[in-house]
Amino acid sequence: MNIIVCIKQVPDTTEIRIDPVKHTLIRAGVPSILNPFDGYALEAAARLKDKNPDTNIYVLSMGPNQAMAVLREAMSMAADKAYLVSGRSFGGSDTLATSYIISQAIKKIERQEGIKFDAIFCGKQAIDGDTAQVGPEIAEHLGLPQVTYGLECEKTDTGKLLVLQEGDGYKAKVVVDFPCLVTFTKPNFDPRFPTVKRKLAAKKAEIKIITDSEEDFPDMDRAKIGLKGSPTRVKTTFTPEPKQGGIVYQKEAPEVMVKKLVGEMHKSGLI
Repeated sequence: MNIIVCIKQVPDTTEIRIDPVKHTLIRAGVPSILNPFDGYALEAAARLKDKNPDTNIYVLSMGPNQAMAVLREAMSMAADKAYLVSGRSFGGSDTLATSYIISQAIKKIERQEGIKFDAIFCGKQAIDGDTAQVGPEIAEHLGLPQVTYGLECEKTDTGKLLVLQEGDGYKAKVVVDFPCLVTFTKPNFDPRFPTVKRKLAAKKAEIKIITDSEEDFPDMDRAKIGLKGSPTRVKTTFTPEPKQGGIVYQKEAPEVMVKKLVGEMHKSGLI
């Protein structure tokens, strides 16, 4: 079995501060980490390999050369091979353009390695964007069935993938055919720690770089990448001012509190 895990280097949101004047994020001096949800996707792949030792795990990231750090981290945990997609013309890509580039990169890796990926694993979202769009969009670009909000998975005796999916107040078991794409959320366990042996090997491992050149992507539609291929723009980011006041209903029957709330919403012109 061949699995590719898409990972992203993100700023550590626990270290981000807000400019008190501009109300924007201060990114200077903020350390970068492996996106936590991508770590859960990698752990899901590693657990599949624990039960199916012939599994090969690839990791793929898109970004500048600094992203090699999280690729090496992934290799020290579980990955066998790593690829970095990097190019100036990819800059400014929104989720749609990013997912298109990654889908093309996955096809290139398959051609280069002479394989077909049975599964693509992604984190459900990146903590620096929270859109949860890239994984599903990759599946659409590649025409693959997808399962979102996976907690864990296993290969069935019939050669399919069984995914434990988290729903709104419930969990469901979903069976999907290979090849497929699964996005993962936080399960009740953490990703494994790197071993000393794997950390040493990861430091020396070759990370293959896929550039934005015509040679690497001869069939890429250049109108779909970068700012040109991005239908959305982030004009500014800010922290909303906290709102004062509010009404709290408690220690009453639910139907009474609902009636009071609806009455207040009518008075305020909200409904």
